[in-house]
Amino acid sequence: VQLVESGGGLAQPGGSLRLSCATSGFALDFTYYTMKWFRQAPGQGRELVATIVGVTDDTKYSDPVKGRFTVSRDTPKKTVYLEMSSLKPEDTAVYYCHTAGVWGQGTQVTVSS
Repeated sequence: VQLVESGGGLAQPGGSLRLSCATSGFALDFTYYTMKWFRQAPGQGRELVATIVGVTDDTKYSDPVKGRFTVSRDTPKKTVYLEMSSLKPEDTAVYYCHTAGVWGQGTQVTVSS
């Protein structure tokens, strides 16, 4: 399994970004896999941000991002997205995609004016 994140960058407070996680190498159909987005701010541990559950596509969010972030998947493209809006400086972190014990390389998100 390989995960490749993209879409990070610099955003102003209140702005938006969309992160992508392109996947490959799954043994089963992509829809079966629960996909998670984590983030890690400088000097802090890795924090679970959002989950999209395999088969049902139910979604879950951590309290700090609830109502501002949306996780979704595009099954034909085997890609998971994290739509981030109303960004705050405290959202600054490296964002990682995770599934089946595999991590992507991460993509940097910086929220600053």
